[in-house]
Amino acid sequence: MQSIYQQQLGADFQKLHPRIQERLAFSSADNRAFIGEGTMERVWHGPFYTLPFLRVGLLRNIMFPDAGQNVPFRIENYAYRDSFGRETVTWIRRFSFPNCTRCFDATMIRSASRNCIVDYLGTHQHLAVDIDLAVTERGGLRLRSGEQRFYEGPIKFRFPMLMSGLADVEEWYDDDADCYRIKVEVLNPAFGKLFGYHGSFRPTWRTVTQPEIPAYALPQREEVRE
Repeated sequence: MQSIYQQQLGADFQKLHPRIQERLAFSSADNRAFIGEGTMERVWHGPFYTLPFLRVGLLRNIMFPDAGQNVPFRIENYAYRDSFGRETVTWIRRFSFPNCTRCFDATMIRSASRNCIVDYLGTHQHLAVDIDLAVTERGGLRLRSGEQRFYEGPIKFRFPMLMSGLADVEEWYDDDADCYRIKVEVLNPAFGKLFGYHGSFRPTWRTVTQPEIPAYALPQREEVRE
């Protein structure tokens, strides 16, 4: 079975660096998990007036108001079928600051109707974000966020960009250092740069069946609307 990233990129998937292909090619049928551990050289946030916005993200493991250098980092990717039968990949990120551990979590599916990856942010999948994928010149994967939609019970609306952040992410493989590298920037059209980080990590692959996926890696609520 092809992964959601293979399905979305099609022939362009082969343009990715072989180690990036390896990282993104597994599906729920493979019973594998990618665990990356490393260091974010810098985690930053925007000016003081962006902090209230970031504190709201703490409630759902989306963003956070902390900053630092050489922050220990862990990422966990599990592929599984959700309760609606959709192929799903987790992005569980942990940043270990001296006095706390902060979380930035999401689950991704591929939407055939929207012809893109849909990223459900946080623990309750309230915010669905369209993600555009592209292969960079160095064989990395670039992810850019687009339209965002809020869902809760009967409530649904397109989230205004003035109240949200636009993410620009690149992940690539550094052959010289033998590690994965990542750079993330989240910006707001009105307030400028909100949040970001960059650093590196190395992988461990584990055999994990769907019932063995840890509970903290799964959303507490699943949303069928894309």
